[in-house]
Amino acid sequence: MGYLKELLVNWRALIAALIGLGSGYSFTNTTASIMGTRLVADLGWERSDFAAINSWSILMVLAFPIVGRLTDVIGVRRTALIGVITLPLTFIGLSRMDGSIDTYRTYFLIQALICITTTATVYSRVVVQYVEKSRGLALAIVASGPAITGAIGGPLLNSFVEANSWREGYIALAVFCAVAGAIALLLMPRPRVLADAGASRPAGNLRRDYGEIVSSRAFWIMLGAMLLCNLPQVIVLSQVTLLLSENGIAARDAGVMISALSIGMLLGRFGCGLALDRFPAPLVSAIAMGVPSMGLFLIASSLDAPAILTFCLFLIGVSYGAEGDLVGYLISRNFNVRIFSSVLGLMTAAIATSSAAGAILLAISLAATGSYVLFLTSCGVAVVIGSLLFLLLKSQPEAVQARDTQASAAADQ
Repeated sequence: MGYLKELLVNWRALIAALIGLGSGYSFTNTTASIMGTRLVADLGWERSDFAAINSWSILMVLAFPIVGRLTDVIGVRRTALIGVITLPLTFIGLSRMDGSIDTYRTYFLIQALICITTTATVYSRVVVQYVEKSRGLALAIVASGPAITGAIGGPLLNSFVEANSWREGYIALAVFCAVAGAIALLLMPRPRVLADAGASRPAGNLRRDYGEIVSSRAFWIMLGAMLLCNLPQVIVLSQVTLLLSENGIAARDAGVMISALSIGMLLGRFGCGLALDRFPAPLVSAIAMGVPSMGLFLIASSLDAPAILTFCLFLIGVSYGAEGDLVGYLISRNFNVRIFSSVLGLMTAAIATSSAAGAILLAISLAATGSYVLFLTSCGVAVVIGSLLFLLLKSQPEAVQARDTQASAAADQ
């Protein structure tokens, strides 16, 4: 089957996962950045307290491995349904929020622990099951969902909230996520029967499967790289408008710059996906994950012209977008598809750990200095080191076996 024809044949799986990711938990990265300034201003919260809330994402370290394992066992559709129902309910709750930051923290935790069943840990498995030759591009298509909704919905939501209120904005988000999530589940193709069913899902032997994971050299290399490269992730999650405000950018003008971040995510995903299908994965990963260091160093500098800040956010977006593609790709090439989501759950937990650690470091640095400069500079150095670790991976790992080719063609979802 040809490179592009493989994508056309499996269009329902790709579109379903695309919509599911675009309307799922990952979209809250954009919404939190837009709502952050309004919540801090209207409810009188301290910036350091608001930033510290993201440190609670450390609890996702426990949730992601469970979600990954659940996906490998019961399938994509049943696992995603949990988050499709819960996420809109949390937005409705946020629209009725009082002035206590503890209320916001409660809904944040619900989303972080339950709604992650609508993330790439779940939906990426559809791509790995169905696509082989054009897997990099397919993962890019699916992972671009949050970037697409961010690029289009970000400015719309920002304008809507400016014209109305953040409470009404949360109601609009609830309606969107409920409708789009239902469409994704309905579009998802019916389960298929594999010739070698044993390769498509784990038999339930936890010791065997996780023993296979932790004994892999690739796992530890990727783990170290992810821990270092994701320390500045808190900026994308909730601090964009606040960071721009420190550099003299008004909230009403931040929407366009946030679009640059989302567009960078979109281009990063497709560029990385195409590159992974054609060039050595370690080299592509090192370049893609090292790009944001330049943006971090520039923002920390005295160069605060709007064009430069927009370019920096674009660079950060490129790497953030590429990560969602390359992590799944590297796992699919270094591990059996039978345990794909189990490995991805562990790797995503590492990303969550890094993000939470970054939030803690940001809160400490803001409290100590009142500025983002120290945090941005430190994270820039960490990103450079982490990106270089990818070069230690093998270009053609031996873990890809013939049975994985059969398993990726179809599987029980």
